[in-house]
Amino acid sequence: MSENTNTQIVQDAYQRFGSGDVAGLLTLLSENVEWTVPEIENAPFAGRRHGIQKVGEFFKALSAAEDITRFEPLEFITENDRVVVLGESAVTVRETGRSYETNWVHVFSVRDGKITEFTEYFDNAAATRAFQKTAVA
Repeated sequence: MSENTNTQIVQDAYQRFGSGDVAGLLTLLSENVEWTVPEIENAPFAGRRHGIQKVGEFFKALSAAEDITRFEPLEFITENDRVVVLGESAVTVRETGRSYETNWVHVFSVRDGKITEFTEYFDNAAATRAFQKTAVA
């Protein structure tokens, strides 16, 4: 696949996510996709997942846990089968009502027209603070 094609596949994934079409987004993934989000204490969607079904579970858990008020992919950098996306987001944690904002980096691998790997990097310390449950005396 060309670099332009790989960039378009990733852009399509963001468009589908933004419009709430998670089922459509999942069709862009390989059967054996690896999906990694940094650990966040008390966040049910954090960690590593393998396969389309587990990634679907990630999106369900993400939707249940967070209200994403801003999600903006800003720049796409592509080389060979790797697409790196720089962006920013603002989120409110449903359970605690706390919000956080962060810049993020998403790294995708795309092979044979399918996303085979996704890794996210962001300020997971800010996210952990937002997910922090208050102590009970």
